[in-house]
Amino acid sequence: MSKISVEIPDELLADLDEHVGEDGKFVNRSDAVRASIRKTLDLLDEIDERHGRLEDEAADAGASAGDGATGGDVGDAE
Repeated sequence: MSKISVEIPDELLADLDEHVGEDGKFVNRSDAVRASIRKTLDLLDEIDERHGRLEDEAADAGASAGDGATGGDVGDAE
């Protein structure tokens, strides 16, 4: 598993910490961040599917695998 580093505003981190620990939904911050990323990517996939972009991007990803391109824009997430 890869390890990354991100900068998070204190207010957002405090909100995240409310969901971590014995009384929280997540064992640790890493689990909380992974779950949040998965949920966000699922939502973006749903948006792309509604706009008919999901199949096109899957084909593009196969052609450009490994180049780090993400495709699509987040602007439609409103």
